Formats: sequence, C-alpha cells, structure tokens
Amino acid sequence: MSVTPEASAGGGPAGPAAPPAPPGTPSSTPEAIKAIPVRHYGRWVGAVVVILLALWLITAAAGTKNIQWDEIPNYLFHPNILEGLKNTLIISCAAMAAGIVLGVIFAVMRLSPNPVLSTVSWFYIWIFRGTPVYLQLIIWFNLALVFQNVILAIPGTNITLFQMPMNEFMTPFMAALLGLGLNEGAYMAEIVRGGIQSVDEGQAEAANALGMTRGQTMRRVVLPQAMRVIIPPTGNEFISMLKLSSLATVVTYGELVRKASDLYTQNLLILEMFFTISIWYLAVTTVTSIGQYFLERRFSRGSSRNQRPLPFQETLLRLRARGRAGGGGDAGA
Repeated sequence: MSVTPEASAGGGPAGPAAPPAPPGTPSSTPEAIKAIPVRHYGRWVGAVVVILLALWLITAAAGTKNIQWDEIPNYLFHPNILEGLKNTLIISCAAMAAGIVLGVIFAVMRLSPNPVLSTVSWFYIWIFRGTPVYLQLIIWFNLALVFQNVILAIPGTNITLFQMPMNEFMTPFMAALLGLGLNEGAYMAEIVRGGIQSVDEGQAEAANALGMTRGQTMRRVVLPQAMRVIIPPTGNEFISMLKLSSLATVVTYGELVRKASDLYTQNLLILEMFFTISIWYLAVTTVTSIGQYFLERRFSRGSSRNQRPLPFQETLLRLRARGRAGGGGDAGA
C-alpha cells in the first residue's frame, strides 16, 4: 500500500530530507535593507563658501592698521564699561517688568466687554506702538516744558500726598524707564492678548460652570495655559529691550553706549570702544537666550511638539549618531 504525503506527515516515518536549493534560488529569509544616505553636496558647498567668507572677513579686519585690537581686552573690564553694563541690565529689567505688568493689564482691558476699558486699552496701544521710542524718550525727558511740578493730591481736598519739581523728578533713569516701559507695555499687551485668545473658550466656560469669577478664571485657568504661547515672544522682547536700552543715551542715562562714548572722547578709540561693548551685548544676549530656551521647555511640558535642541546640543547629537552608525557598520562587517 502506498503512503500518501498526508499520512507521512501525520505521524509516519519521516521521508528523505529535501535536497539543498540550487545556487541563485531566492532565500525564504529576506536580507536586511542597506539604507544608503543621500548625498547633499549643496550643503557642503554652501558651508565651504560661508567658512571662506568668514575667514576672509576676519583676516581683512585683523590685518587693518586703523583698529588697535590689543586695546579691546584692556577696556573690557574698565570701571566705566562695567558701570554701563550694570545700568543697562537695571534699566532693561525694570522696563521689561513694567512692560509685562502693563501688558497683562491692558490685554485684559482690551478683551473686557466694558467698552470704556477696551477703548482706553486700544488707544494706549495705538499711541505707543505708533510713535518711535526715540521720540518718546525725548518727550518724557523734556516734560518739564509742559508740567512744572509733579503733584499727587486727593481730589476735592487740599491734602497733598506728594509734590516735586518736574526737573528733579524726571531724572535720566526715570525718563528712560517711562519711555522704554510704556512702549514695551503696548507690545506686551498684544502678546498677552494673543496668548489668552489661544486658549480654547471651553476652558473658560468650564470654569464659569464651576462657579469661578472672571478674575479667578483668568488667573487660575486661562493665563497658566496661555504662558506656553506668551513666553517665546516675551523672551524675544527682553532681548530686544537689552539692545533698545542703548537709545537711553539720548536722555544722558549712563548705559553701555553712553559710557563707551565718554571713553572714546578721551582716548579717541571709537571703533575699539564700540567693539568692546558689542562683546558685552553678545554675552548678555547669549545668556538670556539660553535662559529663554529652558524656560520655554518648562512651560511647553505636556504639548505634543518637542522643543528643538540648542545648536551645540544638535551638533553633539549628530556626532553621536554618526559614531553609532560607524560602530554598527564595523560590527556588521
């Protein structure tokens, strides 16, 4: 009796082994895919061109005899320069703090259903965003031409709480603070308003359903969620404020540019002094940018979009990835 293949497979004696597959027959197990990266020659050409241009610019600047480069380190920590740096940081932080407070107040007023509050907020933003900061600083510094005294009194009574001549009150610091702070408040109002409007209206409706007032809803529900949208442009505004503070030299406030001007009128090293304060501006801006990066990461927790790493972090990640790829290739070989 002949044995069928089914019977043999069901428990009968095993048949002879299958003959080996002839050469050239495709194997049942697929081979691993060898991905070959695309060559981006344009990137390398662009990088080489940029490096050559940078080297040419550095060589041309270093070879000139009109700039005494060795004098820059001597004035980098000069007492006048350090005092100017301190004043720049003070006026920048104070004006930015005033701008943030004013921005939150006028943003809430702009979104208020009260027509008087919204109109006043719109007019404030229109005035201070529509005129140059340089002009605003000059107007504040010369306000004594309009008001001779600053008087704070209780309306309807003869009680005076505060009184001072305008020339004494409107110091260079006060003029710079009012000019920069009020101007920044107009921009921050629009930034905060955009952040508030980015929060879904259902959040406010849910808070109202829980019995929260409008103020509680704004403080506890809307503003914490809007911070993720508000923080990035606020960091940019502070960096701009650091550089915008140089305009305070027009009101004789002793910030970096003013102190550098005082020095080059004595030593006649004009470009050297400006390059010196440029180093300090770059240093402060770099520190501020790093702080902004980590602050954005903190407030963006829970969002679906990941923060891009810093340039040096991205470079390290690429080097590590290439190292792993090279090690994996050697191991596979």
